[in-house]
Amino acid sequence: MKKLTALIMSLLMITSLAACGSNETNTLAPSEPESAQTESAPTSESQSTQDSTMESEASQEESVVGKTLVVYFSATGNTESAANYIAQATGGDLFELEPAEPYTDEDLNYNNDDSRVSREHEDESLRDVELVADTVENWDDYDTVFIGYPIWWGIAAWPVDSFVEANDFTGKTVIPFATSASSDLGQSGELLAELAGTGDWQEGQRFSSSVSEEDIQAWVDDLGL
Repeated sequence: MKKLTALIMSLLMITSLAACGSNETNTLAPSEPESAQTESAPTSESQSTQDSTMESEASQEESVVGKTLVVYFSATGNTESAANYIAQATGGDLFELEPAEPYTDEDLNYNNDDSRVSREHEDESLRDVELVADTVENWDDYDTVFIGYPIWWGIAAWPVDSFVEANDFTGKTVIPFATSASSDLGQSGELLAELAGTGDWQEGQRFSSSVSEEDIQAWVDDLGL
């Protein structure tokens, strides 16, 4: 009887130890894969930080690249067409110089000695033409400025003078351009540079009244901007 009892007790102890060993193995197994998964998957916070950094770098690169501005006064629409072609070729912004008192067809009759432009030509004190606006928003952002005008009596149409006098061209490359039926550029660009007193003024270009987009594009390409 004592031997039978001892045998039963031995069997129970063996069974109990086997069960404990099985439980320990199941508890330790899954820990390593879980750690690896957590390490490899990026969190939404880190992804957001990465995106913000990339956007900031892109913004900084854009701000380094200078902008182009095309300023123009157009009496009959010819200079406006050239200005639009230049803006398209350079990706620049347009800024039209508008006299507070617009010129009418009668005002622009050069053959009439009593017309507005004829009187302004004869009396320089009348050439101080007030503009609707003579300053440009975010002026400091532009490093290249084209200035366009028709040729009046061999010089730049004087409404442009008010804009040139009102602005500081320091640190800017300035490129004059003009339209005319037959007159050449003359000293119009040099006279504007003297009036400005600041800026790196380049040799300008005169275009015919019917200049084409292709001609403008070829000229802009030659500038190497």
